Amino acid sequence: MSENANPYDATHITVLEGREAVRKRPGMYVGSTGERGLHQAVFEVVGRAVNEVLAGSASSVDVTLTPDGGVRVADDGPGVPVEVTEDADGASDLEALLTRMYAGMEPADRNTATVGLVGIGPSITNALSSRLTAEVRRDGACWVQEYVRGVAVAPPTAVGPASGSGTTITFWPDSDIFETVECSFAVLAERFRELAFLNRGLGISLTDTRPPGEPQSVRFLGETQDFIAFLDASARTPAHPDLIAFQWEDLRMAGTAEVALRWCTSHEERIRSFANSQPTPGGGTHIVGFRDGVAGAVNAYARERQLLTATDLDLSADRVCEGLTAVVSVKLDHPSFEGATRDVLGNTAVRTCCDEALREHLGRWMEEHPEQAAAVVGRIIPDAGRN
Repeated sequence: MSENANPYDATHITVLEGREAVRKRPGMYVGSTGERGLHQAVFEVVGRAVNEVLAGSASSVDVTLTPDGGVRVADDGPGVPVEVTEDADGASDLEALLTRMYAGMEPADRNTATVGLVGIGPSITNALSSRLTAEVRRDGACWVQEYVRGVAVAPPTAVGPASGSGTTITFWPDSDIFETVECSFAVLAERFRELAFLNRGLGISLTDTRPPGEPQSVRFLGETQDFIAFLDASARTPAHPDLIAFQWEDLRMAGTAEVALRWCTSHEERIRSFANSQPTPGGGTHIVGFRDGVAGAVNAYARERQLLTATDLDLSADRVCEGLTAVVSVKLDHPSFEGATRDVLGNTAVRTCCDEALREHLGRWMEEHPEQAAAVVGRIIPDAGRN
């Protein structure tokens, strides 16, 4: 190398922290600067409010798309503390929540695990917003704090008395960061519907007050079993009347799991999977274990009834899962996401736990419901119905 070449040393390295890092590389935190990233910024704020409900501290989450392009997320929890604390290094808990990654309520158990992409929280949204206003109703007083591009304009200020309690965060996505700052009502509605289905007792409302047209509002409630009915609502005829659903806890994977499934007369496999309420379209160990377990239960049932002989090969998971509609949801203490977009669950122990649980629970269901089990096996093995 030439002696005159510019040397590369520590002076050439710039370390970015906090909001500067987020604004410089937003895709690393919300996935993209397009619609996907915009909506993820919304989900990070909604995730905090949802966790309040799951922890029993709040009863509802209300999201509003405002006429001036803002997004307002409100809950009726106790309100984020506004007092300066030692834990926040001289800042209020509210300011820590909005400026420091991973700050926020510590989940009481795995069922209240964060529902954000990586659990970074509202600080990411604040850094990527042109402005943000936080309103806290707590101990009979209303406090307000405003931010501009992630920087606090002033400390939280008491603006008067308040009835009830809760936290409301309103933010305006930064057009200098995002390619579009107009949220899709349909995309938000789909995600909120998922959250309501996956978390029993959670209610989320979504209201759009943007012009033109009249305001529209929907509210989502439900549970995992309702998810199957929703997925099958469009031209899918059940092959058996009962929906199969069960849940379990397994210390080996440090988590819980819930599944709901039903076979239909079509050939399309329609399986939706989630880890800590986060969609995993890339699949992962929970789906591999689920499919192996379903195939194992069906094969065991078929062999016990001599629908498969000793010389027959086991039915493959692909064949068994034809026409299957299912929702697989795991909630783990320490989920490990893989893939470029973090949409694949990688926890190794989950595969074995799901496999064994499906073999046990589905196998028991087939024993207890022989007529419906015959319908399931009959569509997989055409000759089964004549045995």
